[in-house]
Amino acid sequence: MNIIKLDQFSLILGRSLLGLYFLIPGLTKIFNYSDTLTLMESKDVPLAEIALPLTILIQVIFSSSLMLNKYLRLSSLILATLTVLINIYIHDFWNLIDDPAQGHELQNFIKNLAIMAGLIILSTKEKTENY
Repeated sequence: MNIIKLDQFSLILGRSLLGLYFLIPGLTKIFNYSDTLTLMESKDVPLAEIALPLTILIQVIFSSSLMLNKYLRLSSLILATLTVLINIYIHDFWNLIDDPAQGHELQNFIKNLAIMAGLIILSTKEKTENY
């Protein structure tokens, strides 16, 4: 396998995995709507009643776009922005001092930083490569 084909395969695999990372939770939020809304309200997410359906739409639509190689830059940047907001409101480890969940939330926060990095890198890729 030559390097160009490997690059193409890697890009498809990476886009697909990043897409699934957002698509599955987006769909899960639909089926666990009330539990997710309760969590968002407990974390003081502003306008949770509006934020939840908006989050679902963003996760489903833009993750699908990533996987289909459509609107890559826009989709990547919107999902990166959503990830920042999720980190701030949901994985707020700094509010969990002396709570056993603090380490888990810190781990999720850092993991999301890596996801954001991947999305930002992906946002620099053109829809089609010149191979």
